[in-house]
Amino acid sequence: MNKKKRNFLRLIFLTTISACLSKYNQLFALEKSKIINPNLSDEQKKIMFGGGTELAGSSALNFEKRKGSYHCANCNAKLFESVAKYDSGTGWPSFTDAISGAFKTKIDYSYGMKRTAYYCAKCGAHHGHVFNDGPGKSGKRYCNNGICLIFIPQ
Repeated sequence: MNKKKRNFLRLIFLTTISACLSKYNQLFALEKSKIINPNLSDEQKKIMFGGGTELAGSSALNFEKRKGSYHCANCNAKLFESVAKYDSGTGWPSFTDAISGAFKTKIDYSYGMKRTAYYCAKCGAHHGHVFNDGPGKSGKRYCNNGICLIFIPQ
């Protein structure tokens, strides 16, 4: 094998390894940063840190129409503005845009499909999944478990 081909293969190999390690480091940092608020209910802990999902249509936040902001129920980090909220018809509070830097994401293969799960960047709590079928400029639909949010009126 000539030197150019060997260097090319080495470059491909190192790039692949680097990409894999980068994803691992991001995931490890996300897992390591989790801080659980002792005041959370058992259901909140199950959803935010145990991979659960609340029943569709069970959140009072589905009907919240006031101006304000939505915060993480675990650490109170600001995640969404009320102007980004809309009724997606899914039964979960949905948003077109999140506060910049509010979330970290990872690919989730549960339920036999590939989805993008999002987690509070501050505490690592799971909030929901983001899809590329939203009505806003971003085209995103952040489908959030309502029990993971606190609404603070303006």
